[in-house]
Amino acid sequence: MQRVTLVRTPAPSPVEYGEVFTRRWVVEVMLDLAGYTSDRDLAELRLVEPACGAGAFLLPAVERLLASIAATGRSVDEGLKTAIAAFDLQPQHVAHCREAIFALLQDRGVSREVSVVLARHWVRASDYLLSAQAGADLINPGVQPDVDVVIGNPPYIRIEEMDDEVSAQYRSRWPTMSGRADIYVGFYERALRSLKPGGRLAFICADRWMRNQYGASLRQLVARDYSVDVVWTMHDVDAFESAVSAYPAVTVLSRREQGRAVVAEATSQFTAASARELATWTAGSETAAEGVGYRAFRLPHWFSGDEMWPSGSPARVALIEHLNDNFGPLHDPHTGTRVGIGVATGADKVYVVKEGDSDAAAVEQDRLLRLAMVSDTRSGTFQWGGRYLVNPWAPDGTLVDLDKYSGLAGYFEKHRDQLVKRHTAKANPSSWHRTIDKVNHSLIHQQKLLIQDMRTSINPVLENQGCYPHHNLYFVVSEKWDLEVLGGLLLSRLAQAFIEAYSVRMRGNTLRFQSQYLKKIRVPNPDDVGDETKEALKIAFRARDVEAATVAALTAYKLTPDDLE
Repeated sequence: MQRVTLVRTPAPSPVEYGEVFTRRWVVEVMLDLAGYTSDRDLAELRLVEPACGAGAFLLPAVERLLASIAATGRSVDEGLKTAIAAFDLQPQHVAHCREAIFALLQDRGVSREVSVVLARHWVRASDYLLSAQAGADLINPGVQPDVDVVIGNPPYIRIEEMDDEVSAQYRSRWPTMSGRADIYVGFYERALRSLKPGGRLAFICADRWMRNQYGASLRQLVARDYSVDVVWTMHDVDAFESAVSAYPAVTVLSRREQGRAVVAEATSQFTAASARELATWTAGSETAAEGVGYRAFRLPHWFSGDEMWPSGSPARVALIEHLNDNFGPLHDPHTGTRVGIGVATGADKVYVVKEGDSDAAAVEQDRLLRLAMVSDTRSGTFQWGGRYLVNPWAPDGTLVDLDKYSGLAGYFEKHRDQLVKRHTAKANPSSWHRTIDKVNHSLIHQQKLLIQDMRTSINPVLENQGCYPHHNLYFVVSEKWDLEVLGGLLLSRLAQAFIEAYSVRMRGNTLRFQSQYLKKIRVPNPDDVGDETKEALKIAFRARDVEAATVAALTAYKLTPDDLE
């Protein structure tokens, strides 16, 4: 047998190459959640650690493996070479982990020869996303997945910050790494594809992929082929050896049919004892739990497709799931209800003019369209501020003939230099005077609810004065709803709960009320809402009374106040 000298190497420093090292108690509870416990015959399992770093996950896993072997009476020999595979790109990490494993094995009385072999095989100087040694995946399509457990804390690196050649290789192998993805998305995909039936992945990782666009393909992959078993949100927990703003969550996924799912929210008071208590509850069957620094809820299933996964307290996530399962979306062809956004011009200083503006005095009156602005909605009732859109669009969706509108033609010609610089003008030189969006003339005289983007709370306002919304306003129109009744529902804290669950939060706790989030709101069928409740919603909407709207909305949804807490 070839002898290898293991050189003593200091432990690597943290926060290099996108690394953040995980505290020991977090590792232990994650190994429990993954089912890698010493009361099982771990010699029969295969564990992979994709980015071992200083060995935060690897060494406790080895300790559990050795404890299991001792309990079953097995011997530690070279037959264990495939029991563990840990990967890292950095030579100092590889050397440090090999030495630590060698020392651990020697301490347990394993021969030097076997200790060297196992240390070398268990720790590999290789890129997990490009290596063909981590189990079956897209690189080895003819091989059956053979991994029982993948565990770790994958690195956080935006893919656009990487070498172009390497990032291209990553994207070609792991197609969920789309858009401006973080490299950890690729780690999720590779790990999932390597799992055998019943195998589990347990990562502590930033949770942004659960709600943003670049995580859509990964969410779709999970929904199609895997089960979401556990999501513990740990944003304020001291889970790492160094202070970072990583928005972490412990996520356990498995290769099986989707079953019940545990969601938990941990606070800064969450401790090792709390984690052990929560892990014990997670393995049980009770619906809800609360302890020091955490609240948890067991859902009957998880969310489907590539849709965003909601955030918030476990009870709030359970409420969102219930509403998703039992009510239709706000944006619904069956009720003729539509969510949209106002007109974007690309040059508001040209297209948006004030009443009496001398610069636009020559523009024909039928080319001036009353425009609804954000400022017109802030009081809670619509108060038109006297602004117009200089409108180049005919009712049939084509641009008007400027030869027939000398005033409009002269106005656009006066501002030609500014208009032709826009991307839309460069892409369509012959229609350089167009706005980015077309004007949908059928919308002008429809009653509509206008909703301002970027607020701390939802503020639906009824507009029935024949105005067209500006692009900072979203609108809701409906063929079946009385818009004051619908406005009462949208004013309620139930509608707010949907936005809070799905929306990106900005500075000052500001939420985005964009169409993608508004469409997440679920509403009852208008025919199922009683006349008394409809009247209560209308009165609350007119009075801008959020609490009264919430009470009436709870009745419409057949919920109690406790359901909203």
